[in-house]
Amino acid sequence: MRFEFSTAGRIVFGAGTLQEAGEIVEGMSERPLVVTGGTAGRAEPLLSLLAGRGLTSTTYAVVGEPDVEMVRHGAALARDEGCDCVVGFGGGAALDAAKAIAILMTNPGDVLDYLEIVGRGRALTEAPVPMMAVPTTAGTGTEVTRNSVIASPEHRVKVSLRSPLMLPRVALVDPELTYTLPPALTATTGLDALTQLIEPFVCTRANPFTDGLCKEGITRVVRSLRRAVESGQAVAAHGAARAPEATRTPETAAAREDMAVASLFGGLALANAGLGAVHGIAGPLGGMVRAPHGAVCAALLPGVAAANLYALRRRAPRSEALGRYAKLAQLLTGNPGAAGDEVSKWLRRLVADLEIPGLGAYGVGPEHIPELVEKAAAASSMKANPVELTRDELASIVESAL
Repeated sequence: MRFEFSTAGRIVFGAGTLQEAGEIVEGMSERPLVVTGGTAGRAEPLLSLLAGRGLTSTTYAVVGEPDVEMVRHGAALARDEGCDCVVGFGGGAALDAAKAIAILMTNPGDVLDYLEIVGRGRALTEAPVPMMAVPTTAGTGTEVTRNSVIASPEHRVKVSLRSPLMLPRVALVDPELTYTLPPALTATTGLDALTQLIEPFVCTRANPFTDGLCKEGITRVVRSLRRAVESGQAVAAHGAARAPEATRTPETAAAREDMAVASLFGGLALANAGLGAVHGIAGPLGGMVRAPHGAVCAALLPGVAAANLYALRRRAPRSEALGRYAKLAQLLTGNPGAAGDEVSKWLRRLVADLEIPGLGAYGVGPEHIPELVEKAAAASSMKANPVELTRDELASIVESAL
């Protein structure tokens, strides 16, 4: 057995820890670039904390998922403004953009020089400017991963900048920032977190360190995702400003904390073990159609579990992954005697109960399948899938997710 484990230089977790952001950034910056999601106003509490420390901030809003041009523009803005640090505040898109901008500020050339698959794939050799990641959703775990997912519209695909140097210096995870997320976003990001706990657990690079993270994270999702979605329904009904009592009860606060832990653990696990066919398909698909990444993962996850079990039993009947699927079934169902086949059944029920639509709702149809299968087969995430899937099996997964 051999494995390594690396993560952000420092992880700060807990309700209310956003209040520590000013002090943390002051210790590594005089002029930070704050990268936000499309609703930049959500970052006002952070900006106030930075201003209170005498720091002059420049903000850069990322609308939608980051693409090559957004990252280019953000890095140029940071240089022009004399920024010496990057703070990402938002969902996975904002954090991905922030990480990419931070490392492109110190590595010469264009983003396409370093992108995998569609770019030149050059190694990033210079450490980025100091970077802090502050997630406001519970799903991607981007605050502790060593890559940045970027869309290339020209190639109709999403690919990664990837380097151990891209791990943030600080990951600050405050579950309170997720209290007012609406139910649909809570559900899709929560299923992204679950996917990023399941795939590292069954993948070919799993190790005892990531196993512990995955088991704990999965347990928290099972007991808390539905409750977190229910608290989001109160937000949707009354508005964030009028529903504090519904979003801050001890029960809903505990559920939001569980999901924040699960997201963090999923990021730690995938960064140190790997992913699988769900992300192998979701990455290329994200470059072909506009759809929430978590919703895409949710649609694909049951079919991938079923296809992996089918292929393992026929082509790798002695694989350790078969036992891992049985253990996964037991974690999901709470039944110590559950078999691997229960995994896809349990996941289908969860996706249906949370009312997450199939891929067809985002414009994916049978005509997309041939191109998608070819791109998925070459995706880096596919390398750690517990069994190599055939083109026909990949096509069947996509068909079942429509």
